[in-house]
Amino acid sequence: MTESPISVFDRLVDAGPATPARPTLDTACVLGGSIAGLLAARVLADHARRVVIVERDETGTEGRSRPGVPQDQQVHSLLPAGRLWIERWLPGFTQEAQDLGAVLASPEQALTCFDGHPQAPGGAHALLGASRPFLESRLRARVLALSNVSTVRGRATGLRYRDGAVSGVRHTTGRGEEILETDFVVDAMGRSSRLSEWVHGDGYDRPRLERLRSGINYASALFERSTPAEDLLEACSLVVYSPPYPGGGIGVAAVNAIEDDKWLALLVGFGEDRPGGSVEDFRAACEELPPIYREAVRGAAPREVLTYHQADSRRRGFTGLDRFPARLVSVGDAVASFNPVYGQGMSSAALHASCLSEFLQGAPRLDEQAGEFFRLQEVVVDAAWAVSAGGDAARLDAENGVEVPEEVRHQRWALQQVIRATVLDGGIAKAFNNVSFMLRHPFTLADPHLLERAVAANRTALTGGR
Repeated sequence: MTESPISVFDRLVDAGPATPARPTLDTACVLGGSIAGLLAARVLADHARRVVIVERDETGTEGRSRPGVPQDQQVHSLLPAGRLWIERWLPGFTQEAQDLGAVLASPEQALTCFDGHPQAPGGAHALLGASRPFLESRLRARVLALSNVSTVRGRATGLRYRDGAVSGVRHTTGRGEEILETDFVVDAMGRSSRLSEWVHGDGYDRPRLERLRSGINYASALFERSTPAEDLLEACSLVVYSPPYPGGGIGVAAVNAIEDDKWLALLVGFGEDRPGGSVEDFRAACEELPPIYREAVRGAAPREVLTYHQADSRRRGFTGLDRFPARLVSVGDAVASFNPVYGQGMSSAALHASCLSEFLQGAPRLDEQAGEFFRLQEVVVDAAWAVSAGGDAARLDAENGVEVPEEVRHQRWALQQVIRATVLDGGIAKAFNNVSFMLRHPFTLADPHLLERAVAANRTALTGGR
């Protein structure tokens, strides 16, 4: 009997480190030292005598921005699934981050609104507020503290093979091109990964590429925060609006209390809408939002507003390929990069690492392509894609007047019933948040009893209880 996506997803969310055993790999190589690569390296450290991360950017543990991550100054969210997984694999990570200034917002300090209506209290998961460079640097410090993990500064340029399996990585350093002999390779080179071109040029199948236009425009601004984190009534917020958007085209807004006594705030527009391009415009737009936004933007702005545009969401399909190298997998944005509004990137990377752990613990046939890994990973990618790409597709279809099949119409109607009911019913809010936080698979929202409860709550609200 085939295991359901819900049970697979639950197992991956709850996975912990492997029981210590003799390493089955000599040298494992991770291409890319961002969050996905660092988490993959943490998993590999339990299975390889030596783990080498090849990273082209100069890296450290000081929380600096990196050229290879152009969006890292924008608002990022470490969802509860990602934080809980990291905490399980790197015990004490949350407390260390707090000790250095990150803000752990309790459920009571988190405000979520849909079209101006606060979500009903639902769930008991804290949210860790910090900038992306801060989180990445903390992860790097912990992973590189492992005795068998190291970093090489260089740019990966290709692969070498032996008997249909990857056996080496070509990379450039200050001394020219070198070859790193390896037993296993993880591609964590991000959205712009060249792995598909490499393997195709070497005679293997190219992973399938799927794109969905998202057309999002980010504007993030940093402000000084005078109130200590422990005294904040609200420490983080997410507000989502339906068309027609208020405040000069704001579709989504978010704000987090972060390290160094700062607020990091975000305004998002779609298509031609580009709200908050200057500090003055940003503050004016926040006047139309809940009070936490007006409070956050009152302080001095230590930098200009930073903008970011993402034209589309992308995913690469690795399952079902006839010919693909053994001992080679991809993780993170190299596999799927979603509309960042949904905050799934870092937590998806954590769950990809969980897939890698389960695969390596299962005594895999390393002389064959990693089919079982890619099947596990597809469950995670499908779940995240259903939330982000599903939302984008519905928005674009509505904007363009596209007629969709009746089944799709019903699915979208059902989801909207659940979302509307989250402001009325704490139990429904909890179920929805578990999916949004990547703790449960989206299929759990298709429970008929949940939908009946949502429809009833919405009907009662509409009729005033009559």
